[in-house]
Amino acid sequence: MPLPPTLPLPAGLALPSVGLGTFRLRGADASGAVAAALEAGYRHIDTASIYKNEGEVAAGIAASGVPRREVFVTSKVSPYQQGEAAATAACKASLAALGRPIDLMLVHWPGVARQDAAAPGNADARRQTWRVLERYHREGAFRAIGVSNYEVRHLAELLSYAEVAPAVNQVECHPRWQQRELRAFCSDHSIAVVAYCSLGSGALLQDPTVQAVAASTGVTPAQALLLWGLRRGCAVIPKSADPRRIADVSPARLAQLWDRLTDDHLAALDALEAEQGQCKYAWDPSGIA
Repeated sequence: MPLPPTLPLPAGLALPSVGLGTFRLRGADASGAVAAALEAGYRHIDTASIYKNEGEVAAGIAASGVPRREVFVTSKVSPYQQGEAAATAACKASLAALGRPIDLMLVHWPGVARQDAAAPGNADARRQTWRVLERYHREGAFRAIGVSNYEVRHLAELLSYAEVAPAVNQVECHPRWQQRELRAFCSDHSIAVVAYCSLGSGALLQDPTVQAVAASTGVTPAQALLLWGLRRGCAVIPKSADPRRIADVSPARLAQLWDRLTDDHLAALDALEAEQGQCKYAWDPSGIA
């Protein structure tokens, strides 16, 4: 099977399986990275209000010459913007920065910033936030809506009241944090999984097993880790401001390398979680009530 260029979303939408992440990219680095990614063949750009670079993302798209309608843009409502009033303001600001419609808008976090993780108010705030996203979706401002960093229990709660089911759950996922139960739940409920932190914040690039798999298949460690995520059914959103690195993990390049990893190579990467233990490199939502 070739690399799937897209993952299916509701209403006939298609999510490009390889996108550019823009976390911590600001100013000219952000706009330049977006333009370089689009030149390299990417058609999915991931941003968020908390990244404070939505305007630069829009500028990078404009500078690339690629029509906006051909670029799938994801943004997110931040933990500081939960609840009806704050989420409404956040959505208006993102639309002003990125233009209408935004292809995918996510609830970035299941909790409220600066609120006790165990507080019951988290559940009420994310419910209000979801209602805001549903309203913008009905109005056509968001083509699809979803969540990020939601665990199974958060998704089950959301599905119990959602009028529009989440199309996507964007979560940390890599060989040391494989999210098997969560990925299975998402598959059972037709929720696409977008993996972030695929390189383990860079730490996995130095892992001996990852390096051995890469060396034996003629790919780089970064390519091996991204191919693992894609072969496990996720979309991936690698991040870089370097045009050479952006091109090195472009959709076309990863498609060329798709068959390099055999089942044995994938099994060796799968075994890292059991052999070395689980390791989470980004935020942990497990304590969010």
